[in-house]
Amino acid sequence: MAGHSKWSQIKRKKGANDSKRSAMYSKHIRAIQAAVRSGGTGDPAGNLSLKNAIAAAKAATVPVDNIENAIKRAVGAGEGAADYKEQTYEGYGPGGTAIFIETLTDNVNRTVADIRAVFNKRGGSLGTSGSVAWQFEKKGVLLLTDTSEQAQETAIEHGAEDIQESDEGLEISTGPADLYAVQDALTAAGFAIESAQITMIPSNTVAVSSDDAKKLMTLIDALEDLDDVQNVYSNADLPDEE
Repeated sequence: MAGHSKWSQIKRKKGANDSKRSAMYSKHIRAIQAAVRSGGTGDPAGNLSLKNAIAAAKAATVPVDNIENAIKRAVGAGEGAADYKEQTYEGYGPGGTAIFIETLTDNVNRTVADIRAVFNKRGGSLGTSGSVAWQFEKKGVLLLTDTSEQAQETAIEHGAEDIQESDEGLEISTGPADLYAVQDALTAAGFAIESAQITMIPSNTVAVSSDDAKKLMTLIDALEDLDDVQNVYSNADLPDEE
């Protein structure tokens, strides 16, 4: 949740039930198609937004056929195709936590109304633009189970900014533009990448109580269930039991 440990989020997404998984796949397909339209090409080599969208989709175990079909449909889309725009929202959750939301929407009025309703119902509040964004920084994050010195040296040589080791493996942070250079270098060296994606990392975290943690998770789940919401980030430092 706090961004300093992505392992639990990846496992949570992979373990989602069928209905959640289907909704999650739809969000990634929307992101891929929007990236094709905004970038003007279905070739990820020449479209960084598309490359990011594909990487995020693969991390969420979206089938390759679904990804390829989404690109084909977006490339062939005519004037009548939905034009999704990126829009971000900011707010506050239980325990004074900051929440940053990324959306893709074809109706901003609908999206902001839906998000405000969730905040109001779940004990949070929608903030103004810039109210919490300054607390987050866009980074590339790679996860791999190999913790060897060679893996760490390879990552550092190709642009890794920070490496954290745990019982589950390595969590490698990079600048957004360096994510794929590090990923390609590790792959070429024979290391299996568990996940590689662009994410938002909080500069500082806020410790929350168990009760507030449960309320926050309920709020975030409700936000993530909204069709227009792509990603929800928080600066919460959750208790171990949560």
